[in-house]
Amino acid sequence: MSESAFKRATLLLTRGSWSEASRISAILRKETVGGALLLVASAIALVLANSPWASAYDSLKNHRLGADVLGLDLNATLGTWASQGLLAIFFFVVGLELKREFVAGDLRDPARAALPIVAAVGGMVLPAVVFVAVTAHVGAGVTRGWAIPIATDIAFAVAVLAVIGTHLPSALRSFLLTLAVVDDLLAITVIAVFYTDQIRFWALVTAAVPLALFAVCVQRRVRAWWVLIPLALATWALVHESGVHATVAGVLLGLTVPVVRSTDAGGPEAGPGLAEHFEHRLRPLSAGFAVPVFAFFAAGVTVGGVDGFLDALADPLTIGIVAGLVIGKTFGVFGTARLVAAATRATLDAGLRWVDVFGLALLAGIGFTVSLLMGELAYGAGSKRDELVKIGVLSGSLIAATVAGVVLRLRNRHYRTLCAEEELDADHDGIPDVYTRGRGDGIGHP
Repeated sequence: MSESAFKRATLLLTRGSWSEASRISAILRKETVGGALLLVASAIALVLANSPWASAYDSLKNHRLGADVLGLDLNATLGTWASQGLLAIFFFVVGLELKREFVAGDLRDPARAALPIVAAVGGMVLPAVVFVAVTAHVGAGVTRGWAIPIATDIAFAVAVLAVIGTHLPSALRSFLLTLAVVDDLLAITVIAVFYTDQIRFWALVTAAVPLALFAVCVQRRVRAWWVLIPLALATWALVHESGVHATVAGVLLGLTVPVVRSTDAGGPEAGPGLAEHFEHRLRPLSAGFAVPVFAFFAAGVTVGGVDGFLDALADPLTIGIVAGLVIGKTFGVFGTARLVAAATRATLDAGLRWVDVFGLALLAGIGFTVSLLMGELAYGAGSKRDELVKIGVLSGSLIAATVAGVVLRLRNRHYRTLCAEEELDADHDGIPDVYTRGRGDGIGHP
């Protein structure tokens, strides 16, 4: 191996290609808007739940809608429809993003994929360990909520970056998004495996039929909504009936959509595929409507004044969630990244320091959407423990966001310099110069 090749192989968090960087920037811009709406919806829910309109808010959340259709139980509260119906759209987009990352993104390259994958696993294991360690003495099934602090809310995290005005360089943006994508994959696996009490196999097997038909249609580049939506709804309804959380259907549907388009001759061709088309159409619906509506119904918790809030914070369940998000998630992601570097004798790309990774690890401690969903699955929506979950998730996420904001803000002047370099296009060819420069400079440019 040549010296330059060895240097590339031992660098972590290098800058990717221009096409990948621009794609990630576009995604994060949309997530910024979605994150802002998520925060607004959560704030409104908290205000209503602790106001004279609390009973009206509860009545709205518990209003039942739907009916039995063809023997399927589709009568549920609006809160349940938000968590099992609207979040399926969110997880469909997650499935599209997973497919895109594995086929054409950073996860297709084992060298680039190793760090975010291992860091995501570390960021899942340690928060669960911390939660169990804090709550094990309580008993009465409280440790069932071990998965609550394992998830990262990318929309919330990006909204925090927008609020503090941080200009993350492309390598850190890519790491954050890829980490969140792998994190979502692990979370949906946990939901399917650990939070499914009883499986109706006839429904699960039957769900494979519309799922397979949907896969055949998208592989043939069928875009007709009147064909795809009924198949998707049938898959969702049957997965819901099976006892598996219906959001799993969203991921499975997303994974069937092709990423790379085909030529007229039928061969593969580089460029956007149907997955990008669907993502472009559905990400605004997911980030701008589905997730905020879920947050509106899920985040409304009655605090009970200062004393009630302090009592809730002192509960072991709440402490376990806060510790899992702030301590477990941070040191799970950061510590695993350091172990990878030590094991491979790798160093960070030029211009980056380990404090940057630590800041992103803190940002990964913002667990909101999926964490609230995990709480409902673990303890039951509207239960006393579910109320404590909401306080723990909100408190832990705000603490993680605040500390991450301070750490990343301290590095913002340096980030501005790196971003200015990444945006410079002296030859006016539409591609910043750093993405057309050779790798011989040792700073990870393609």
